[in-house]
Amino acid sequence: MKIKEDFVLRKVADSYVVVPVNKLTLDFNGIINLNETGAFLFEKLQNDCEKADLLKAMLDEYEVSEEKASADIDTFIQKLREADVLE
Repeated sequence: MKIKEDFVLRKVADSYVVVPVNKLTLDFNGIINLNETGAFLFEKLQNDCEKADLLKAMLDEYEVSEEKASADIDTFIQKLREADVLE
């Protein structure tokens, strides 16, 4: 899975937002707010990867249990799918 190329991550002050660019600005009305972990996962998804890749990266970066990280990744991926951000 991978982020569609028409979405970009921006840091605004202490917040992270995902905004549409190019033709998607007409169809996608709004922005997506992310926390630091969401921004970390979003950056990983700029390249094609699987959930296992995200899980390994998250466990390497954060002090979190595998179960918690896996559940958080599932929730994050589901929200991206609902927003039609993934290819």
